[in-house]
Amino acid sequence: MRTVDLIALSYRTVISHKLRSGLTALGLIIGIAAVVILTSIGRGIHAFVLSEFTQFGTNLIAVFPGRTTTFGLSGATISTVRPLSLADAGSLERLDDVLAVSPLVQGNARVEAGNKQRRTNVLGVGSAVPMVWRIKVALGSFLPAGEQDNPRALAVLGHKLARELFGTGSPLGQRIRVGTDRYLVIGVMESKGQLLGFDMDDTLYIPAAKALALFDRESLMEIDILYESDAPVARLEKAIKRLLIARHGLEDFTIVTQNQMLEKMDSILNILTLAVAALGSISLLVGSVGILTIMTIAVSERTSEIGLLRAIGAERRTIFRLFLAEALALSATGGLVGVLAGIAAVQLIAAALPALPVQLAWTYAAAAFLVSLMIGVIAGVAPAMKAARLEPLEALRTE
Repeated sequence: MRTVDLIALSYRTVISHKLRSGLTALGLIIGIAAVVILTSIGRGIHAFVLSEFTQFGTNLIAVFPGRTTTFGLSGATISTVRPLSLADAGSLERLDDVLAVSPLVQGNARVEAGNKQRRTNVLGVGSAVPMVWRIKVALGSFLPAGEQDNPRALAVLGHKLARELFGTGSPLGQRIRVGTDRYLVIGVMESKGQLLGFDMDDTLYIPAAKALALFDRESLMEIDILYESDAPVARLEKAIKRLLIARHGLEDFTIVTQNQMLEKMDSILNILTLAVAALGSISLLVGSVGILTIMTIAVSERTSEIGLLRAIGAERRTIFRLFLAEALALSATGGLVGVLAGIAAVQLIAAALPALPVQLAWTYAAAAFLVSLMIGVIAGVAPAMKAARLEPLEALRTE
């Protein structure tokens, strides 16, 4: 039997039992659609998180206070935490290939303006924050440079915070109270939105030295370093390490590059996408059981047909290929419809829930379709072998 005739006969057999074939393929359709939908959500979250994380740029190195070392004994972990100072930040700024440095102290405090008050995020930073974090001032100016030793009580408001405290009026030149000190408002930032759940618009920026005093801290929480895009990161990392060891006497700090953070986050998000794909694949397993069951029943129902084919000269391998082709026809149809249904569902989700990031994962969709074909082969082999082993006379006697 020619391959074309074999395929045509297989599809005619599948179509002649529309209800049974449809119910059999339904398991695969649901499974593949679930894989497409879940992986699209996973891929969308992946892209969203990485885009949020990189909106401050990728040429960044962060230095954190403290380094943990283990001596190989249970519980023998010693934390060597030494303060990161504003002087450390100033010295890092003089390294080659460094464009700007900003210290960071973060906390939460009550802010009062006239008869209005609210709690908000307070960031103690340096004057280079607009350059390091790629944010812009919408009104007024940012914190001036040279405020480490004798900082003035100056403040810059986030976009939302300015609106909450001063409405539509200009906050420039107004006084606000933060803790026990009164601050002069000199600027308002452009709207930046949220960064991984942190609202950058509901934020107050004050000099890092004032924030250390406000939150009664000895150490900066972080020092962010912006470097030249073509600078060798490994060499710069070594230069930072040498400088801080010379200042502190030992390596009591942790250096994390933006690339390291992105690689770690990317691997975590890839595992997440793979996990949701595995969940959707459970339905594919159910679909494979359905195909195996239906094809086994089909062999029993069509014993006389098999006997007739064998009697007129059909070889065993022809019978085997015929039943295997029917299983493949079922799985291919179910796989194709499942992929199309999944894509349509993703488009509907994107339109109905614009806040939910979805992005079609074509690789996983193609893999799901190939898996459906593999399921057809695996589920069809046993029934096809059973049909091929039937003896013509024995099969015809069932008529």
